Amino acid sequence: MSDQLTLAAEMRERAGKGASRVLRRSGRVPAVIYGGKEQPQPIHIEEKALVKLLNTGYFMNSIVMVDIGGTRVRTLPKDVALDPVRDTPLHVDFLRLGKDATVDVSVPVIFANEEASPGLKRGGVLNVVRHELELVCDANRIPDQIEIDVTGLEVGDSIHISTVHLPDGSKSAITDRDFTIATIVAPSALKRDEGEQTGADLEPGGTAATEQGPDADAAQEQENKGS
Repeated sequence: MSDQLTLAAEMRERAGKGASRVLRRSGRVPAVIYGGKEQPQPIHIEEKALVKLLNTGYFMNSIVMVDIGGTRVRTLPKDVALDPVRDTPLHVDFLRLGKDATVDVSVPVIFANEEASPGLKRGGVLNVVRHELELVCDANRIPDQIEIDVTGLEVGDSIHISTVHLPDGSKSAITDRDFTIATIVAPSALKRDEGEQTGADLEPGGTAATEQGPDADAAQEQENKGS
């Protein structure tokens, strides 16, 4: 499960672009906490502390306790706006979480036991269609990642969401189709060999070659005599 993180924050007294620029120049990042049938709370947080959490790689899938002057608010990060040039955080949106809340999150996928896949051992390639799964989870049980076992899979096999065991408290956010997560495809060399074999069965003009049996030889000889 994802760790619970903590961020110290202060209330923002002024809103607007000008006030936000002043905050950023002083090493602070404007943010807002919304949801939970309460009024949005404009806050600001230390840029260095935020960047440190962003660099963990799991900030967006973690419960973040925002401490505003001793009042702790349980939240889930929903959006981080970044500077297009410097890639530094400009603004953060936090979703306020109530008791027994469920959240929509994108959870990374990893694949296990690739050495136990006959298709991969023969040179097949694991073609990952979805690197993340969109899940609806209990806020207290957000998984760090979803592990998919590829034991026994052959070239041509596909992994669909219906075959994936999701942790308790999690379900797919996409319910209208059994979407593909990954497939095992033939290596390029194998495809090339198959293409060459198919080409070998054709005459130079592109027509299929046929066996010339005794009857065919006799018919050809008779045709030559007639001419």
